[in-house]
Amino acid sequence: MIKKPYAVLAIAAVLLTGCSMAPKYTRPEAPVPAGWPSGPAYKETRATQGAPAPADLQWREFFTDGQLKEIIETALKNNRDLRVAALNVERARASYRIQRAELLPKLETDVTATKQHARISGSTGLVTIEEYGVNLGISSWEIDFFGRIRSLGDRALEEFFATEQARRSAQILLVSEVANAYLTLAADRENLKLAQSTLESQQAAYNLIRRRFEVGLTAELDLRQAQTRVDAARVDVAKYTDLAARDENALNLLAGSPVPAGLLPQVLSAVKPLRDVSPGTSSEVLLLRPDILQAENLLKAANANIGAARAAFFPRISLTTAIGSASGDLSGLFKSGSFVWNYAPQIILPIFDARTWPALKVTKVDKEIAVAQYEKAIQVAFREVADALARRGTMGDQMQAQQSLVAATDKSYRLSTLRYEKGIDIYLNVLDAQRSLYNAQQGLIAIRLAKLANQVRLYAVLGGGSDSSTPYYSNLPSNK
Repeated sequence: MIKKPYAVLAIAAVLLTGCSMAPKYTRPEAPVPAGWPSGPAYKETRATQGAPAPADLQWREFFTDGQLKEIIETALKNNRDLRVAALNVERARASYRIQRAELLPKLETDVTATKQHARISGSTGLVTIEEYGVNLGISSWEIDFFGRIRSLGDRALEEFFATEQARRSAQILLVSEVANAYLTLAADRENLKLAQSTLESQQAAYNLIRRRFEVGLTAELDLRQAQTRVDAARVDVAKYTDLAARDENALNLLAGSPVPAGLLPQVLSAVKPLRDVSPGTSSEVLLLRPDILQAENLLKAANANIGAARAAFFPRISLTTAIGSASGDLSGLFKSGSFVWNYAPQIILPIFDARTWPALKVTKVDKEIAVAQYEKAIQVAFREVADALARRGTMGDQMQAQQSLVAATDKSYRLSTLRYEKGIDIYLNVLDAQRSLYNAQQGLIAIRLAKLANQVRLYAVLGGGSDSSTPYYSNLPSNK
């Protein structure tokens, strides 16, 4: 025959598989079009349908420049923001394990020894009473019959998943920021070299005009006009020297340690091109973005929290039990006949609590907020991808036009210089042609930078750059 304490434990184990009060989760419909935008700005979108999807392309394959890949590797190891994001994942996992442990009974042992003097009715004088005991038992174990603890565990699990998705988002952001900082540094260094080259040519022209002015062959106006271009070039040299230094500082911060000089880019034109990627034909790819998965995990957590609030309307069943031995003599503590046991089941039935209904209302409102945030995350993601596609669709035309402009202004500058040297044109036209060429060359560098940066952005907003595996999900117990 099974003794009563063990019968209670057996019944409690059956009740442990209690029901859940959480509403059935249904993913909300995505509030965006099923396909990407079309129109003149997106004419090059269809030309890349054979390219791989960003989520299937590791960042080591997307970035082909060896120096950039080494810097990204360093950043992934040393960047403090990413390290904090990873630690937040570990913290959330520990919190989930703590919450899930509430489903299990907590075994405790206690050893007691009491000795007291008391006056017993009918006896003469004081009597010494001794009692010794050793017990192993469960104290206030809540049997989760209505799923309150289980729902709280589900909420903690989804919050853990959300922190892991936040870590993946942080990695995508870090990879793209390192790439942009690298490309910006390369562009500013190329602008610096252009400014230095312009300064050298303008200084040589100024020296020539000054000698001609000194012998009376050139007017002072030409000399002062040449001096303005020299001073303007000096300003640009100082400006780009400052920008390049600050770009390097920003790259060092992202990398988490000083980047060796041998890994820094020299000019933007020397950076290897990036792999092309395809957005696909359906916007459903956005649902795999880590930030959207994070918003959905938080929505699921809010949904589970409703179950815990609903369970608060039902009785809470808890159990306290212990087995052990007791004796009035220490030497007889473990002798036969000293075995004792006790159990105390408790049922708390809520009758009136003014906080219960408002608490349930709060959880329902929290879920509606989470739904709105989830839908907004999808809308923002769609806009980011659409912007990147529109920029890519027009970047080819901008590049061709700018290259043609550089070639035309370069020829105009050469012709103006030749006409001035032959004495059939004024020096002001030479300065205008040179200024136009310099601006066109700077514009070409800016467009090259914008094109590469947009490729990086498109790769990032489509979910590329995070880990393909989810190591934090392994070896996790389930509440189901």
